[in-house]
Amino acid sequence: MIEFKLPSLGADMDEGKLLEWRVQPGDPVKKGDIVAVVDTTKSAIDVESWHEGTVDELVAQPGDTLPVGAVMALLREPGETPAQAEAWKRARTTQARAPAAPTVAPQPAPPAAAAEAARRRVSPAARKRAAELGVELAAIAGTGPEGAVTLEDVEGAATAKAAPATPADRAAEMRRTIAAAMARSKREIPHYYLSTEVPLTRASAWLEAENAKREVTGRLLMAVLFLKATALALKRYPDFNGLFRDGRFEPGTGIHIGVAISLRQGGLIAPALHDVDARSLDQVMAALADLVQRARAFSLRSSEFSDPTVTVTNLGDQGVDLVHGIIYPPQVALVGFGRVGERVWAEDGKPVVGPAVTASLSADHRVSDGHRGALLLAEIARLLQEPEKL
Repeated sequence: MIEFKLPSLGADMDEGKLLEWRVQPGDPVKKGDIVAVVDTTKSAIDVESWHEGTVDELVAQPGDTLPVGAVMALLREPGETPAQAEAWKRARTTQARAPAAPTVAPQPAPPAAAAEAARRRVSPAARKRAAELGVELAAIAGTGPEGAVTLEDVEGAATAKAAPATPADRAAEMRRTIAAAMARSKREIPHYYLSTEVPLTRASAWLEAENAKREVTGRLLMAVLFLKATALALKRYPDFNGLFRDGRFEPGTGIHIGVAISLRQGGLIAPALHDVDARSLDQVMAALADLVQRARAFSLRSSEFSDPTVTVTNLGDQGVDLVHGIIYPPQVALVGFGRVGERVWAEDGKPVVGPAVTASLSADHRVSDGHRGALLLAEIARLLQEPEKL
């Protein structure tokens, strides 16, 4: 039997509300099939199966709010019969009901130690706010140092008790959730920042000539060149593409770029574009357009939230020249691009005017250093000088 559990759809997700099942007992499922829709603070997300089998039992029901890791359904493995599944469930029930082996009763803790254990690590501001909002501290997972409950944790738990009534409420809740995740990032991740000017004369000329051959609907954006150049650079410098978990770096199994997308009702999400390094520019453009459309229609898949191995943000259309972003944990890097504009630089001892962009890097010093970061940015800049090879 396979226990299908609620996946984590980002470092800032603790729970989700099951909205509907897309399968019923007896239905076969394959990896990648949509099996349920779960509501989070960010949006309603299509949850995919990462197993192959047959639905045996739907444990959770629509309307249930479940913590990450809770069993949502039971699946029979390929070849497993209903009779075998029932035997497995009976054995599990019997094991759960079996009396525990006798143990030596522990000595009671001293009163002071017992009081400290019961009190948990809670900041004074968080304790006061919890009393004002009627929030049970015991039910809150702390995100502060050593699991301490912070003010942001309390307010996030209070918000989660009631579903937002309007898009503005949802946006405000999303903002609080993002703020808590970013505060955790700044506390736990030793950031360092680098930036460099990247001339775009060749890239701009190539893009203009390429788009002149295309229909309006098939034209490429400069952002697509940024994404592809970043992905290829990460292939050469993989220590910026992966996750930091359990005290160690886990290299990404692919280059899945989380693309920062602003939502019309407010808030920001960064779902994944998968395997960007292996896609053509046309494929990246089509995938990006599809991702933005679905993000704003609240129809993203769970893998698009859980799979990003690095994030790229592009704030050039907002008139920003330089981006110093905050890393989205457990990722270890964020690459930013600012506004493409006319700049002056020296070339062969002469001043040259042309389009350029400032590319920046925010990186985790536990995994890389400034030397490696400089090499990554230099590789991105080099690749953008040969756009026809992207």
